Amino acid sequence: MTTAATETFADLVAAEDVLLFVNAAITATGQREFRSEAYRQRLSLDFLHEYVRANYRRVYAASLALDINDHNAVRVVRGLLEHAAEASPAQKRTEGQLIAARLAKLPPQRVYRLFRELRAAKVNNRRTRAITRDWLAARPDAAHDAVKYRAGLKTAVRHAHLPLDGELGTFLFRPGTLPRYEHRLLDAWRRAHYERGAVGELPFTVAEGFAARLGMEREAFVERMAPRMTRLERLRTQGQRAAGADGLPAGVDLTVMPLTRLALYVLSLDRKARVRHRAELTGALRAAARRAAGPHAGSWGRVAAVLDDSYSSSGSGEKRRRPLAVALACHFLLEALAAPGAYTPLWTAGTRDPLLVRPWGPTPLGTRIIDALEHGPERLVIVSDGWDNAPPGLAGEVLRVWRTRLDRDRRTAVVHVNPVYDADGFDVRRLSASVPTAGIRDAEDLPALVEIARFSEGRTGPAELYAYLDRQVARFTTDDETGGVR
Repeated sequence: MTTAATETFADLVAAEDVLLFVNAAITATGQREFRSEAYRQRLSLDFLHEYVRANYRRVYAASLALDINDHNAVRVVRGLLEHAAEASPAQKRTEGQLIAARLAKLPPQRVYRLFRELRAAKVNNRRTRAITRDWLAARPDAAHDAVKYRAGLKTAVRHAHLPLDGELGTFLFRPGTLPRYEHRLLDAWRRAHYERGAVGELPFTVAEGFAARLGMEREAFVERMAPRMTRLERLRTQGQRAAGADGLPAGVDLTVMPLTRLALYVLSLDRKARVRHRAELTGALRAAARRAAGPHAGSWGRVAAVLDDSYSSSGSGEKRRRPLAVALACHFLLEALAAPGAYTPLWTAGTRDPLLVRPWGPTPLGTRIIDALEHGPERLVIVSDGWDNAPPGLAGEVLRVWRTRLDRDRRTAVVHVNPVYDADGFDVRRLSASVPTAGIRDAEDLPALVEIARFSEGRTGPAELYAYLDRQVARFTTDDETGGVR
């Protein structure tokens, strides 16, 4: 084999490794799936993170600019900071910008947990302290964090050796020494130890602990706190409030919820509630789908979808109905992406009413793909965990014959998106080598994932993949206002 051929082969292997990691980082969270235990998920992820960080550090850092899930984003940040000596000065500058941009988008509780992990691992280099300092400085209300994330903030301040003057430092490290605090929230926390009226001034998650300690009746407490709750807190506690007894939460605008989260909420309702509130739920899902489609709305032409609602879409105890929720959300998003009246959905269980979809039966993907192709779509999107079992292997054979004999000109673009990570295969399960597959966690990422999936089809080379990653990094760091840490 010539040197040029060897380099080309090495580039192809590298590109495959990159796509393998991206799929895992999008779908896997280290939790139990329908067909694999949590420990196998964690072992698989541990290997992939170590392998990609050691061999493709530039790509490992660039993954922070992609739609990977929060669990893996935190792991990437920790890996980069723990092994800072492996990076060149130029890499460190880019990594600092990516880390700052990603931390700004993460939920604060995850960031505080990351700081605790870094302290436990004794990672305390200059860059880590600077990243911690800048992230804390960008927080909108330090007093709110001191009350809601008290332990996390104390750990971060100590680990980064940050000075805290005034009553905030006293509140965190010398509580009880001041008779009162000037900041309303800090003083409410002080008074809540003995005064029930002060409990209602605190963030809901903090107030819950005080309410239990003071013996406050749960239903009355939740009803009183409703105006101070976030949208997700209202959804979580709706069953404990009389206003939500009809099946929908009071005071929550469902139309502004993220699409996949809304689909999860819809599936958590029983059949009667879904039927009773069909108009509201359908309208909210379509509004969220139009918002997710953005400028792509109506631009995909004729679209057919094969959507997996088989029994395995019920997920696991830790990820209940997650695969089915992704399929339901993709249904409404594809409806928005397709040209008006040019969308054909086909559920594996033969479901006609998407709002009443439930996990049931086997997975006859091959039959549904044949039905979908008969409509002559410009795009065919398959949303499934890839366990084609009625009969096994039919989907792969149908797609192979379609690609090699019936549609050699590729008039129909076919893509498979998979919401379930296969720990044994270190990737999402694929249906056919002739069809690109991408991992998916949130339906909102579908347009971007279709672009990533084309790199796994073999029609574009590694150079195009790396150019795409560079563009994403540039966009991600430019959009961020934190400026990064050098």
